[in-house]
Amino acid sequence: MNLVENIKEGLRSVKANMLRSVLTALIVAIGITSLVGILTAIDGIEYSVSESLSSLGVNTFDIYSKWNRGTSQAGVVEKVRPRLTLSETLKFIEQYNVPATISLSARLTNLAEVKHGSKKTNPNVDIRGANEEYVPIKGLNIQEGRNFSRFEIQYGSKVAIIGYKLAVELYGENPNPVNTEISFKGTQFKVIGMLKEKGDISENNFDNMVIIPILVANQMAQGQPLRYILTVGIQDMNQVDFAMGEATGLMRKIRQDRVDETNSFEIEKSETLAQELESITSGLRWGGFGVGFITLLGASIALMNIMLVSVTERTREVGVRKALGATPLRIRQQFVIEAIVVCVLGGIGGVILGILIGNLISKAIGIDAFVVPWMWMLVGMMICIFVGLISGYYPAHKASKLDPIESLRFE
Repeated sequence: MNLVENIKEGLRSVKANMLRSVLTALIVAIGITSLVGILTAIDGIEYSVSESLSSLGVNTFDIYSKWNRGTSQAGVVEKVRPRLTLSETLKFIEQYNVPATISLSARLTNLAEVKHGSKKTNPNVDIRGANEEYVPIKGLNIQEGRNFSRFEIQYGSKVAIIGYKLAVELYGENPNPVNTEISFKGTQFKVIGMLKEKGDISENNFDNMVIIPILVANQMAQGQPLRYILTVGIQDMNQVDFAMGEATGLMRKIRQDRVDETNSFEIEKSETLAQELESITSGLRWGGFGVGFITLLGASIALMNIMLVSVTERTREVGVRKALGATPLRIRQQFVIEAIVVCVLGGIGGVILGILIGNLISKAIGIDAFVVPWMWMLVGMMICIFVGLISGYYPAHKASKLDPIESLRFE
């Protein structure tokens, strides 16, 4: 009996014991469904969040002033580095020749009280000076109105873009503050845009923020130095390191850093969120593997038990085949293949259910992307074959050792 005949015999055996085979395959299917389903949902979540993070700084890097700590841990007094100035940042934007989007921003205060008519907010509003690239590079969307024009940025117009939560506080539900006036720190501003609700992300609560032109923020600081931040957005992730090198060289030139000195500024790739996401999803994947492994372990024990029962029930059949010349190897192959067939059938059903359930979970939490996890499908099927081998080998080995004469006498 060759391998093809063994496979056919395995399928015939599965068909002859349909209920038992279906129940066993169902156990395997549940394990694969939990494994593939969880991992599919995680991939869907990661895909969706990665899409959002691509506009929140994953392909960007920041340039900002060094923190002057005074003394290092080794006791050596550090050189005090002057802060980045507005003129230096503007010169950088003008001279940087790598294709990129460059945002310039600075926090004026995060303790402002904003007024509109007779209404006013708590003194906890974040006032941020920025150029016209700040809104798009931070992944913000304008719900009402528009973004700054280049003219308004260059000439320091008294215009503002406000966050959604702030607008609700000043204008009530379903606000439309465009073309109205607000005031803070003794200065009136015309509202030209309202941001779409974003949610509180790290230290930037965009929903409770007022964004004004960077020149106006610099004037309102009244000589107090602001901490300017340049955010450089690169379309191609593979070019980020090159772009950072070019930016470092240009800023050192603008700041007139000596060759034998370290940078007088900080330059940092904005990938903290991406790394944190990868860390979280990695932990979730291991959890998914754990749940799937425990379920599949139970399935393999159940399958082994069923195969042992099958060997006992088919003792006479094994004796006939041995009497007709079947070798122990062929007997082992037959029972192992039967176990693998049951596992693969369960695995196919489990993979299909896992993909559907995983995407339904993603859909339920607001993720529209439909993910087909080809890698996890392959892993799931490989696990099924492995479970079939492990679960079927001992019963198959036991069957191959049966004495043909004793087997023929078995009732």
